[in-house]
Amino acid sequence: MRRAFTLIELLVVIAVIALLIGILLPSLGAARKTARVTTCTARLHQLGVALGLYWNDFDPYMPQKKGPLPGGGESVIGSLFGGQKGTLPFYGINEIGAAGRPLNRYVLAERVPADEDEGVFPMEAFASPIDAGSANTGVPIPGFDTTDSMLTLIGSSYTLNDHTLEGDEFATLVPQGGGRMPIVANTSKTWALGTHTIYNYQQGGDRGMRWFGTKTDKRGTLVRANLLFVDLHAKGSVPVPEGVENETEEYRFAP
Repeated sequence: MRRAFTLIELLVVIAVIALLIGILLPSLGAARKTARVTTCTARLHQLGVALGLYWNDFDPYMPQKKGPLPGGGESVIGSLFGGQKGTLPFYGINEIGAAGRPLNRYVLAERVPADEDEGVFPMEAFASPIDAGSANTGVPIPGFDTTDSMLTLIGSSYTLNDHTLEGDEFATLVPQGGGRMPIVANTSKTWALGTHTIYNYQQGGDRGMRWFGTKTDKRGTLVRANLLFVDLHAKGSVPVPEGVENETEEYRFAP
């Protein structure tokens, strides 16, 4: 005589499976998040290799590109260091594509795509898997005041250390108007490239860049950044304290 499972036994099995899923899902989610952060850091390291090659040709210059200013004239725009066209209609960000951004030819194994070819050739090195955009870009124009992706808005998930948190007029590794990088006193602490989250508290505001989650850590830090330093080592999940803090135990803006 065949013995089948009773209804109660099936319900017990289902309950056990549901319990195990409930236990495992949070850890799986945390693992996926950790993997994305690690991938982002690895891409920064890839950009660091490219930056080192760039310095072999243009030492001691940071990759820099001038773009038009809204009031006329032009200036070095940190966001144009690499990547592709963004959608922001200022500073040449939606006009200067991959071919005109200086670090690209040191990153891409194939040819740098012309403006009309953008999107055909993937530029994954400039795309962070944790890029969650900004709740407040600082652009007072509907449609550009917030974004789900800095890659889409700017053309890269990463930014150049060209000014402090006080504002664009306070230069760091790129002098006002462009030129040679100043002597860096501590190359292992001064950051060169990083996720846009490093500028979350620029001028004391809060741009709402919650790329690493919405919960504070044990030290009460809500915002974090992945950074590449001048000595070309990369570090992930670096705490970014609230307010205008240009130097912490782990990084500094100034050379």
